[in-house]
Amino acid sequence: MANKIRCAHILVVKFSEAQQILEKIKKGESFAKLAQDHSLDGSRKRGGDLGYFGRGVMVKEFEKVAFALEKGQVSDVVKTQFGYHIIKRLD
Repeated sequence: MANKIRCAHILVVKFSEAQQILEKIKKGESFAKLAQDHSLDGSRKRGGDLGYFGRGVMVKEFEKVAFALEKGQVSDVVKTQFGYHIIKRLD
């Protein structure tokens, strides 16, 4: 198990918006482009890239899903105190 992983995410306020974005990703649209267009946090400038992080850095719900993903895999919608995330494991 990796000590650190690298993920990107898209953060939105509404579950319905997150679902629509996830459908676009499944149809082959660029995760990074969708992050730039829709995500609410500062990582949007980097296509949602959060860089490398270890356990205990992200909120529990986010971390649990992120560490369970395979490289290149995209999560379903994940709810946290910040809103709704779609997470992509980069490395």
